[in-house]
Amino acid sequence: MPITANNPNRKSWLEVTSDSDFPIQNIPFGVFLTKENIVTVGTRIGNFAIDLGALQQLNYFEGIDLTDDVFMQDTLNDFISDGKKTWRLVRNRIADIFDTKNPKLKDNKKHRDIVIFKMEDVEMQLPVYIGDYTDFFSSKEHATNTGTMFRDPENALLPNWLHIPVGYHGRSSTIVPSGIPVHRPNGQTVPNGETIPVFGPSKLVDFELETAFITTDANIMGENIPINEAEEYIFGMVLLNDWSARDIQKWEYIPLGPFLAKNFASSISPWIVTMDALEPFRVASPKQEPTPLPYLQQKGNHAFDINLEVAIQPEKAEIQVISRSNFKYMYWTMSQQLAHHTSNGCRVNSGDMMGSGTISGPTPDSYGSMLELTWGGKNPIVLSDGSERKFINDGDTVIMKGYCQNDTVRIGFGEVSSKLLPANKMKK
Repeated sequence: MPITANNPNRKSWLEVTSDSDFPIQNIPFGVFLTKENIVTVGTRIGNFAIDLGALQQLNYFEGIDLTDDVFMQDTLNDFISDGKKTWRLVRNRIADIFDTKNPKLKDNKKHRDIVIFKMEDVEMQLPVYIGDYTDFFSSKEHATNTGTMFRDPENALLPNWLHIPVGYHGRSSTIVPSGIPVHRPNGQTVPNGETIPVFGPSKLVDFELETAFITTDANIMGENIPINEAEEYIFGMVLLNDWSARDIQKWEYIPLGPFLAKNFASSISPWIVTMDALEPFRVASPKQEPTPLPYLQQKGNHAFDINLEVAIQPEKAEIQVISRSNFKYMYWTMSQQLAHHTSNGCRVNSGDMMGSGTISGPTPDSYGSMLELTWGGKNPIVLSDGSERKFINDGDTVIMKGYCQNDTVRIGFGEVSSKLLPANKMKK
């Protein structure tokens, strides 16, 4: 089935600026709350939120096999469960409805008033119920940088890293959408030169520049997903700030790995950009040496050219971009991650989220964490107000953006923005 929504010559009768992340060729999916406190599944074109539940009630999806309430819910999980054919049919239909050549909705003011909202009049919600969350460690540059810092350059990559997409199971209960502030976590740390831990607020809170993909129901327990089928089960992508407390992590991660240092908060962008929308931006992955085992081998282009940036905005200073990277640098692809994840028969469900791991590029200005940008705090970043940052301060807002662009179209994710608040006082 062709992806007609991607036609670069298509124009919308809704106003879209040239620098918008959300032209008619994007058509992401999300969930929003209206001024009337109605929660609905929606999409976005330009600065307009579109109520898909209302569109369905008005019969604009006639001929597409959808349950009556699929868009009248507070998550996208049921729609995602319908599978790729349905996603594509719906996205193609939305593109047709809002095409400048189609007068059906354009000329029906009564319907427009029911269906279309200004973005400032809606409140974005978490787009899916995330039952399970896995975070990978798939940037060779990031793994090399952290290995160099914590071990030595000769042994930066551990022996398994070039053979498997390393990952761990995270915590879905503290994943929040953009705009929700995050508290500095409390935890055990060991002060420099000491051997006994103390308890209190983390002093080394960091961001991690990541993306994440959202899956559909992919398999039953005991069955794997073959590498050449993996992308069929990926609905789309979001931006992910996977917050990290480096001092807590240093004390707790041996021998079992990330725990409280990573599960206190993870922030995601609210619009899921579909893999169909990203199709024009496929590129080759970095060469993998040694060649992966057969179940992880794939042909063709399975990376995506997604420009990424991170900015810090202190409470009383201007926003400042501190890193620019790209998703195409990732050593392990999303399809390899999903194939490996299920190679042991692990079940994957609709709405599950898989984080990429920190995305660092080959140059110091493309590193995806403060840990790397300041090299463990040794080289502080000087902001426009003259203040320095080794890690993230209370009151700082971390803003991540991402977009793809070619000669004809720009497809973006919007942003994930979250402010770091002081630690909560412990209850006694």
